[in-house]
Formats: sequence, structure tokens, C-alpha cells
Amino acid sequence: MNEQLLLRDENIFPDEDVLKTVLGDLYPVYREFIEIVTGEKYSLETQWNYYKDGKSWLCKVSKKKKTILWLSVWSGYFKTGFYFTEKSMEAILALEIEKDLKETFLSTKPIGKLKPLVIDISSREQLKDALAVVGCKILNI
Repeated sequence: MNEQLLLRDENIFPDEDVLKTVLGDLYPVYREFIEIVTGEKYSLETQWNYYKDGKSWLCKVSKKKKTILWLSVWSGYFKTGFYFTEKSMEAILALEIEKDLKETFLSTKPIGKLKPLVIDISSREQLKDALAVVGCKILNI
């Protein structure tokens, strides 16, 4: 996969038109994901911010004051990043998600006290895993 982070211009807010352009055919999948997580079942809020340290726009998806995930847009996919504490390990491993996601999660080094779980979404089928992790994260905050 071409690892190119998009949405790097501080002056161009990633509104729906910008996202349609950069995501192309993947835009409906992104839209479906956002509509599900902001809908009745999860009631999450999204907020796009430009981060100078990473020199790009990131979408923070949160419930009240707790961050559930970070979303970034790359060439050909969007990335969802979740951060878990050690006590959430068993809950993640019990999820019905792709085995390789669990293996990668287990082998990823913690960042401070948090262990990242990253899901790159390039097709609608991958939403199931991301939504399973969203549900787990909400239960473990």
C-alpha cells in the first residue's frame, strides 16, 4: 500500500467536499462508518483538527470527554487508531475480529501506558472489525 498521509494543508479544512475528493471511491465507506459511530447506537462526536506536530488533519472521535479513536486519511484508505491500557487486553483478544489484527496488537510496543490498535480501512468489509473495536473501547473507558 502506498503509505501517503493526506489532508496536510493547514488551510484546507476537511469538509465533505474535500473528503469526497481525497477518498474517491472509498468516500461512501467512510461516510457509512461516520454515520454509524455518530448514530444512536454509539452516539460519538467527531472533530477535525489540524495538528502541527504531525502536520496533518486528524479526526478525533469521542464520547463526552473520552477519545474513542483517531481517524486519518491516507492514499487509498483511512486509518482508525485506538489506544488501550493493559487491562483491556483480554477484551480485545475476545473480540470477533481478524486474527491478524489481534496478532499485530499483541506484538505492538506500548506508547507509554497505552497500546495502539490500528485498523486500515480500504473496503466496506473492514468496518465490522472497526465497529467491534469501537464497541469494546466504549465499554472499557
